[in-house]
Amino acid sequence: MGQIGVEERAGGAVDAGQPLTVFGRRLAPGEPAPDFELDCLDDDGFRTVRLSDTNGFVRVLNVVNSLDTPVCDTQTKKLVWQLDGARLITVSMDLPFAMARWTRDACARHTPASSHRNEDFGRDYGVLIKEWRALQRSIFVIDGAGHVRYVEYVEDQGTEPDYNAVVDAVMDAIVTTETANCACDTEGGCG
Repeated sequence: MGQIGVEERAGGAVDAGQPLTVFGRRLAPGEPAPDFELDCLDDDGFRTVRLSDTNGFVRVLNVVNSLDTPVCDTQTKKLVWQLDGARLITVSMDLPFAMARWTRDACARHTPASSHRNEDFGRDYGVLIKEWRALQRSIFVIDGAGHVRYVEYVEDQGTEPDYNAVVDAVMDAIVTTETANCACDTEGGCG
């Protein structure tokens, strides 16, 4: 254990062949997703973003090292373009000002959420890279009930996630969430 009571995974991530230490326990499908409070700067000013603010919707947490790196930039743009019907929240330890600038410059429709104030998100989701004080590239698909449906911890920080698997998980979570929210009558119709 590294920090008191926090799992430490030596070699949990790599960059250019160099092992990195990651704090926090890995989440698994079926587990409840931890709630969080992160900072967002958008056209309305500063606001707090919480996972619980979007209960009832499928959410994709797009976790990146920094939006100002080429792989993170590409990953976020691809997810913005590919995901329809899910709430995309991009999380990094970038300052809210940098995330707002990137979002504006990329004309991206997503919620940029900064975890710069503390390391809680990184530890709770098992993505805090000790050597960088940054977040490990990862994807979390969370259903409308708040359960993790899909997770990918990208080991090599220079590579992108499996976009096809993310899209498939989102589609599955949308169908499941809509079915759970649908009150069916005795004739099998929904109303």
